[in-house]
Amino acid sequence: MRLSQFLIFVTVWAVFLTAGCRSPEPDGAAEPEASPEAPYRFVAAWGMSGSEPGQFREPIGLAVAGDEVFVSDAGNNRVQVFDRDGRFLREFGSDSLQRPMHLDVRADTLYVPSYLTDRVHAFSTAGEHLGAFGASGSGVGQFDAPAGIAASDAGVYVADFYNHRVQLVSPKGAVIREYGTAGQEGTAPGRFTYPTDVTLTADGHLVVADAYNNRIQVLRPDGEVVWAVPGTTTEAGTSPGRFNVATAVAVGPDGLIYVADFFNHRIQVFTAEGQFVGSFGAQGTGDGQFERPTDLAFDADADLYVVDFGNDRVQRFAPTPNGDTP
Repeated sequence: MRLSQFLIFVTVWAVFLTAGCRSPEPDGAAEPEASPEAPYRFVAAWGMSGSEPGQFREPIGLAVAGDEVFVSDAGNNRVQVFDRDGRFLREFGSDSLQRPMHLDVRADTLYVPSYLTDRVHAFSTAGEHLGAFGASGSGVGQFDAPAGIAASDAGVYVADFYNHRVQLVSPKGAVIREYGTAGQEGTAPGRFTYPTDVTLTADGHLVVADAYNNRIQVLRPDGEVVWAVPGTTTEAGTSPGRFNVATAVAVGPDGLIYVADFFNHRIQVFTAEGQFVGSFGAQGTGDGQFERPTDLAFDADADLYVVDFGNDRVQRFAPTPNGDTP
């Protein structure tokens, strides 16, 4: 029963561990130090625990479109919309969403996976429900807890969590390609163990947060693996380039790949070739600190927004003064 397994998105962490998460293994490395010059500096934060407008209960996903920030408020079964300074604008989805997850916007359409109903919903950015696709199962076009989403000209990529795969679905709802094997977790290149998020690089490569393999994988459209970080291990770790559940991926305006490192309470940054650049964040409730970050996205000015899951808030960061790149 899925409710007895709820991955990272429930508050009963002992139950969470049964969904495939491994505790950190000693890797002989010291706790990572902050980057010599952090790529981003804290600007603002908003949100607190609750169900009123502007409050959150287990926020998970985030997307930015124009001057608006969309946040999936999973525990309250809704999407909330804010301006870039955190002022509440509107909410929608409570009549159709059950545990909304990661978000993506393309051509004024917001795509929202509904984790508990095994469907992906489409809304206008104004909040009008446009339709949905998917059904429960492990067959073609079916989902078992859809989690991550990335929309493209080719279609919509969906991280199919309990099916250990990513599916590419056409705008008309037909499955174009499957990455991974339905119902079979694995550690080999191109296989996944509870993938949670996906995004695309400028050259069309697919970036997958292979969460419980504690890695990210980058694949060509045909499924060939270009690289993975870390390269040969799937054990959790704390050193630079190691993860303790990689929950979200985003490509910045600088072309770098940003990863939410859940139990390490930080954001790690890599080049498009997989080289470690730096990291920022630490566990806590202060400015620029995190309690299990779950998603991240950029606005047109290269400001970075991070869902701070355990603190029921969103944080906004700006590039460091020396430029848009670390």
